[in-house]
Amino acid sequence: MSTVPDSAAAWRAAQPLTALIDQELAARWQAGGVTPAELASDAEFLRRVYLDLAGRIPSVSEARDFLEDESADRRQRLVDRLLVGPAFANHFARTWRAMLLPEADANLQVRFVAVIFEAWLRKRLREGLGYDALVRELLTVPLPEMQNNGNPFGQENAGPISYYFAKEGKPENLAASTARALLGVRLECAQCHDHPFAHWKQDQFWQLAGFFSGIERQQPDQPFSPLKEVAEKHELKVPDTERTVSAAFLDGTAPEWTDGASARGKLAEWITARGNPLFARALANRLWAHFFGIGLVDPVDDFDEHNQPSHPALLAVLAAEFSSHDFRWEHLIRAITSSRAYQLSSAVRDAPERDPRQFAAMPVRGLSAEQLFDSLALAIGFRDPAGDLGQFVLAYNSPRATFLETFANQRDRPLDYHTSIIQAMALMNGQVVADATAVPRSWTLGAVANYPGFDDRARIETLYLATLSRPPRDEELARLEPYLASGGARQDRDEALGDILWALLNSSEFLFNH
Repeated sequence: MSTVPDSAAAWRAAQPLTALIDQELAARWQAGGVTPAELASDAEFLRRVYLDLAGRIPSVSEARDFLEDESADRRQRLVDRLLVGPAFANHFARTWRAMLLPEADANLQVRFVAVIFEAWLRKRLREGLGYDALVRELLTVPLPEMQNNGNPFGQENAGPISYYFAKEGKPENLAASTARALLGVRLECAQCHDHPFAHWKQDQFWQLAGFFSGIERQQPDQPFSPLKEVAEKHELKVPDTERTVSAAFLDGTAPEWTDGASARGKLAEWITARGNPLFARALANRLWAHFFGIGLVDPVDDFDEHNQPSHPALLAVLAAEFSSHDFRWEHLIRAITSSRAYQLSSAVRDAPERDPRQFAAMPVRGLSAEQLFDSLALAIGFRDPAGDLGQFVLAYNSPRATFLETFANQRDRPLDYHTSIIQAMALMNGQVVADATAVPRSWTLGAVANYPGFDDRARIETLYLATLSRPPRDEELARLEPYLASGGARQDRDEALGDILWALLNSSEFLFNH
């Protein structure tokens, strides 16, 4: 098995941070009398890390290869392979598109530009661009290039420019989104007035909006109106007042304005500066939440004096390490995935372990719509003729697009996962699952049923690896082998095989990340 270049050095660099994570959490467990869960099995870790880094479960061959690997560093090498694989860039591009362009989930017009925005994110992730460099590109992309009669497609910088189209080019929308997504601050609460108990004030909101004050839509009535900008402009009038404010940073300082200085360029410099704690801790907290379903600050975009971190020292260390390692995603990912907390089982014995903010057991997390469909498609061998454009396919009612629309609400709060009746029916009786559980129409079942080297035990084992990423337990084999041999209730072996696959696909073990 191959590893990424200089993998050993990368893991050595991450090891001190892993040790600090373990020490901080262990001290909290001891102080609270909490006994952590047992370590996860290789099969549990395999499925979990695939869902977190690749956005899908492993294939049968991937599962077999890992479970048969007896090397001591197999988990680290698996993480390395996933980090350099295309699935990582695809999954994280979708995840960060949802964070930066949430409007696409409900606005058909924004979905058009979200396609190219996500493609830009994916390309930059594959190139290994650091998070600070990616944000600087987003915040400083030249807007006058977006002409071509207002059509956002096919432009050189169409990816990051899509961010400004999604926010309608409005300074207030851009300020609110930038603060929430990049700094973890819900600044929009102060847009209209000062709140007596809130830290952020109205002037601070509009001072941040001032960095985007030079942006205008040339044709406000058109959905894809070209944007124009006076880059040097950095003042605006607070609506419904007589006050004019100049752009200023959230720490109360203001940039030095020199001739020709770009307002957005000044903002990008301040946000991504090594000394800006807001930027580093916001992303560190989001990454932690990505792997545990809940942030050290929860919600992840609500850093506030009234919403303190559950583990402030740990968050400070993560943010400092992120900044000192050139804002490399991979450094934090290696440290987190090799920590004891990440490698704990989700099986709990005592009530204190159930508190997700203790991180004493892996919380059970609902899958996003994309994770669920892509895992389902891999397990059953389904190939969508529309490809991997998902919910952004507007002119083609593909199975993937329909599925993602049905499960569109399963994203923001993975620990508060709720399945509607429509969603349950889609999994139990939908056309994709119905075809997947009928041997004549199912790629997976057809292969399992007709492979000449398989006996019934091998068939059942393959279905378990395809869905749950583990072999069946002895007690499961004891029930299922006689069931398959007898043909089940209808005395039809093919239908009995389909019944087994249907039960696995509708099991909690398949539908959750644990």
